[in-house]
Amino acid sequence: MILLDSDIVIDFMRKYSPAIIWLSSLGDEEIALPGYVAMELMQGCKNKLELQEIRKFINNVEVIWATPETCDQALEVFANYHLSHNLGLMDALIGQTSIAFGLPLKSFTWLNKYLYSFTKSSPNSKQNPLKHLPPKP
Repeated sequence: MILLDSDIVIDFMRKYSPAIIWLSSLGDEEIALPGYVAMELMQGCKNKLELQEIRKFINNVEVIWATPETCDQALEVFANYHLSHNLGLMDALIGQTSIAFGLPLKSFTWLNKYLYSFTKSSPNSKQNPLKHLPPKP
């Protein structure tokens, strides 16, 4: 199972061919969305038709939610890295959810690519994934 960030789903829904090809290449791999990503996708809808399409996508994947402990960890990571690395609130929550579940996070953003490489090498680690984070390019 893998977690998807909103950017991949948005590109897929916009019929961006690299996203379609990449998602198609997953075969039978199970896909999950952090609950915050599902809500973020719905928030971006401009009309009922877009909302229907997003809900259809969400209904075909597993939605997982962070525990209160994971949210506390995300809060600590956010406090430590928001100013120095421009870490966003959602990125902190999504990244910590990925780490807590030991699932790789797939994203096109530089920060989440870093978090993905961390979780891939240490799937059950509770260490701080941003400890050696390079500054934002």
